[in-house]
Amino acid sequence: MHPFRIVTYNIAHGRGMLSPYQGLNTHASIRRNALKIARLLERLKPDVVALQEIDEDSHWNGRLNLLEYIREHAHMPYAVMGVNSQRAGDKPLRYGNAILSRHRIAAWENISFEHSEIGGKGFLFAEINAGHHHVVPLVNLHLAFASRRARLAQAAALSEYLGIKYQHRQADWMIPPILCGDFNNSSRGRDATAALFGYFQRHGQYTLHPEDEGTFPAPLPSRTLDFVFLPPACRLPKSAVLRSYLSDHRPVVVDFRLPGARSH
Repeated sequence: MHPFRIVTYNIAHGRGMLSPYQGLNTHASIRRNALKIARLLERLKPDVVALQEIDEDSHWNGRLNLLEYIREHAHMPYAVMGVNSQRAGDKPLRYGNAILSRHRIAAWENISFEHSEIGGKGFLFAEINAGHHHVVPLVNLHLAFASRRARLAQAAALSEYLGIKYQHRQADWMIPPILCGDFNNSSRGRDATAALFGYFQRHGQYTLHPEDEGTFPAPLPSRTLDFVFLPPACRLPKSAVLRSYLSDHRPVVVDFRLPGARSH
């Protein structure tokens, strides 16, 4: 069995914990905070990082490619970006979700839930080639903040997408998909997290991480919004929510072991 570590982290455009809006930050302060995020990830030595609210080319940070900046300073060799909000003009925006990986990303696809200049949400699907014939399917998801109805519709769209992927790609996967990201609702009650967890349970006894520890807001977390869903083939899972003040969310770290390589 092979050890594997995933981090999921909403980095809030690199603005840090105290600023309510990244447009109020200086370009230099965002760059400094992004470097601290990169150094945190470097210390954690993850196999894969799922990032939400990360910019590729936006005016509020001086058009710094945050993904490339963090990738370079965290010494992660591979990265893909899923843009869910973009705007041209004098104040351009390009941001969404991203995946960093120590392993080759064999294939990926981004799905936006709507076309938006700002505040758009979506999910990034990737197949990670973890070596020894391990193809690990992973989804990095960011759901709507303000509307339960929107979140449930987005969860249904993701379930439909994965149903098609199962039909065409399941034979090539070592495990069913891992799902992680910012769900913008807890695991309790009738909302999208519970709906998605129910969907994934059709493919075995998934586990949800963390179970109770809060991830938001970072100074004194009272809500758990950030999760990793692991399929049953991921053995000996354990998770931690890190005390970190580089965003308004805290990062979630999940360790587990992948099954042995499939023979071909």
